[in-house]
Amino acid sequence: MSAHASSGIDRIRAAFSSARSAARPAVLPFLTAGYPDLETTERILNGASDVGADLIEIGFPFSDPIADGPIIAESMHHALVAGTTPEKIFEIVSRSRTTVPLVAMVSISIVDRMGAERFISRAVESGFAGFIVPDADPVVASELSKLASRFGAGYCALVSPSTPADRVERLARLSTGFVYLLARAGVTGERHDAPEIADRVHGIRAITDAPIATGFGIATAAHVAAVGQHADGAIVGSAIVRRMREALAGGNDPAARALETIRSLHAC
Repeated sequence: MSAHASSGIDRIRAAFSSARSAARPAVLPFLTAGYPDLETTERILNGASDVGADLIEIGFPFSDPIADGPIIAESMHHALVAGTTPEKIFEIVSRSRTTVPLVAMVSISIVDRMGAERFISRAVESGFAGFIVPDADPVVASELSKLASRFGAGYCALVSPSTPADRVERLARLSTGFVYLLARAGVTGERHDAPEIADRVHGIRAITDAPIATGFGIATAAHVAAVGQHADGAIVGSAIVRRMREALAGGNDPAARALETIRSLHAC
């Protein structure tokens, strides 16, 4: 079966189910599309399944990143300067050989610029399985979830530590793909300690049977294992992008470094 043969919702849920069957959390690396160039992004996509990525978040570069720390914000600026556009991202996704479900992390400003239906249909056509739109308000999120479902794709709502209980319930019910639980307040970036998420996960599980993936400050295999005691998956972004940046500074291959980092997240 090809990566595009079943619906995006099915592919997202199957990825979490496969990890659960292996008695481990799903690993969800985050990549800034076009950092440091689109060829590198495509090479990482093509190698991701071989190093243990279960799903991949693809960040669409945006001039005003939402809650992104300096490492990811810098990578987005770099990608924009290099000429990365949504259409170019769709092209490399269409061309890639990956079987890993891809989830677009995209600002509502980018979606609105293209038009929501056109953006989602084009993304699904290229191979995306789902969407995270972190700055969509609940009303817009509801419409996006319905639209994504119409095209067979999953909508993954984002819940933060400060989200009120009534809004958590509303967002969790919109999540046809997975619930993205922010492990901490603030901005993205690596931390030394694993986040405490047990109570938050328990509350979300009482509302929905959608998988729960946790991000923000998860950087090591030990962190992945710790959050995996409660959540269904761990999202790792800044640690991967930082190692890519270090590879570039040292004259080394950023794609190889990213893939090495993803592989290392299974070390525990």
